[in-house]
Amino acid sequence: MYLIVGLGNPEKKYEKTFHNMGFIAAGDVAEKLGVKFKKNECEASVAEAYISGEKVVIARPVTYMNNSGRAVKQLMNKYKIDPKNLIVIYDDYDLPKGKVRIRASGSSGTHNGMRSVIGETGVTSFPRIRIGIRDPEVNIPIIDYVLANVHPDDYELFASATQKAADAAIAFVRGDTIENVMNRYNV
Repeated sequence: MYLIVGLGNPEKKYEKTFHNMGFIAAGDVAEKLGVKFKKNECEASVAEAYISGEKVVIARPVTYMNNSGRAVKQLMNKYKIDPKNLIVIYDDYDLPKGKVRIRASGSSGTHNGMRSVIGETGVTSFPRIRIGIRDPEVNIPIIDYVLANVHPDDYELFASATQKAADAAIAFVRGDTIENVMNRYNV
């Protein structure tokens, strides 16, 4: 069993912000698998699917970004998810906008949502898919930037990035090794 978590903020006003790239990518995973977010459990909106006979829980925490770890921990406990079968998708200010980067493990970096996930679960060895959001031409405080709406001129770039992130998560669940997924999508 796998758990794919897209980090973001639940209110409609955050829907098109940079900080919601994980939510958007989780929605792309659900759409590609033909399922909808129908359940609310463990402080998350949840969709369930099967890939190659393997159950996959796709989740969007409703705890707001900085407390995402609560939902992840609850879901991992409920579904008895091994950390190697947890995939977290989120925005990354440290990467250029539209860039997708996959890692097998690591720290939270500057991301408060990931800091919460690692703090609550106590593990760092789980795959993560980061979607770059930084625009070097914009010079405002990070908190203001991540909560700003994506500029309409960049919709296509970010739509492509979230689709790529969704494809990477699905490839991993289908049995591709993390190394193969990283080689294919970390381009």
